[in-house]
Amino acid sequence: MRWTRDELAVAVDGVASGPDVLVEWVTQDSREVGDHARSLFVPLVADRDGHDFIPAAFAAGAVATLASRDVDVSGRLVIRVPDTATALAALGVDARRRLDGAELIGITGSVGKTTTKDLLAAVLRTSRRTHANARSFNNEIGVPLTLAQAPEGAEVVVIEMGARGVGHIAELCRIARPTVGIVTTVGSAHTSEFGSVEAVAAGKGELIEALPAEADGGIAVLNADVSLVAAMAERTRARVVTFGAVGDVRAEAVHLDDDLTPSFRLVSPWGSAEVRLGARGLHLVDNALAALGAALPLGVALDDAVAALAAPILSPMRMSLVRSRTGARILDDTYNANPMSMVAALRSLAHVPAERRVAVLGVMAELGEESASEHRRMAALAAELGIRVVAFDTPEYGDSVSHVSTIEAAEAALGELTDGDAVLVKGSRVARLERLVGLL
Repeated sequence: MRWTRDELAVAVDGVASGPDVLVEWVTQDSREVGDHARSLFVPLVADRDGHDFIPAAFAAGAVATLASRDVDVSGRLVIRVPDTATALAALGVDARRRLDGAELIGITGSVGKTTTKDLLAAVLRTSRRTHANARSFNNEIGVPLTLAQAPEGAEVVVIEMGARGVGHIAELCRIARPTVGIVTTVGSAHTSEFGSVEAVAAGKGELIEALPAEADGGIAVLNADVSLVAAMAERTRARVVTFGAVGDVRAEAVHLDDDLTPSFRLVSPWGSAEVRLGARGLHLVDNALAALGAALPLGVALDDAVAALAAPILSPMRMSLVRSRTGARILDDTYNANPMSMVAALRSLAHVPAERRVAVLGVMAELGEESASEHRRMAALAAELGIRVVAFDTPEYGDSVSHVSTIEAAEAALGELTDGDAVLVKGSRVARLERLVGLL
């Protein structure tokens, strides 16, 4: 996306001072400036004040900055605004206006947003100029940034939408104006913030409520196997496409090989096909069905979609199967954790051929009053599956598991790993358990 000085000032309702330069990239991270020519730096104020990094951003090659206070950068383009976060949202709104005519696909749900986004983007790229959010940029910062970073001429933009409470997704939809919405599932994630699973469903359903009517191209893609999601069909005038065991788009004859790669027969209103998924884990079949439920109604050829699902580019630290130096299989699912994804990961580990199976588990954050009972439920499931648990830096898994408080102690607790061992490493982002994967 490109802006001149005056276009930027109008878009964010700011006052420009400095040279008229062309902006072609927008970032809130001064460390990214050097990777992109003609960057606009957006200094956000949180634990640290981004204004302190404006000199570093210009030194790295930025051509402009927003600012809500005085900054000493003589001869540089500064767009003065009352609040930089509000200005970033406004820039996202302007970027979406410039993308008029493009499909905007929003994805939300308690789990599976990022993998669904990766799979869907791979499928869409077979026939459309497609842009998708980086990593898990899914909040009030990531959504406008994704829009602002979209290239000129993008035909489809895919954006994850997360929320910390009711009303958050509605605000993201105000910025992004989705034409297609996917809800992967609803469950006990972020209940500490929402208060209940029903409130989670109310918040996630805001995406479906924001869609245009079917006559205007709106499509709601809903998980038919989760009642709270299926019920969202009553909240929209968009066309409804369902996926899952009883959905319009479903998988039959599902098989999981020893490397956790699923294959299945796809059945859909757009035809049937044999699919081998280039992502690991039985639970990712539903993510693939959700992606197909959005792409096929948009006209993507079935054969192209199947080929793309076999070789997607996936985000890191999600069901990645690697080998340790000594030949043990390491299942790296360290990006995040909640009860639904933890159950899926433990069951996946149980499927890996091994003489010994161990799970190093960090905290599942943001579960509120359910936290202790859910952690103990995971420990009980692991025992039922014959998996030894090493709990990292949290007492919540109870007394039936081993406990460690450092990465080095976690490595030591695994003992001497051999090619007969399989190890799952998983926890919420705060645990940063990818450090253990690196050691192994």
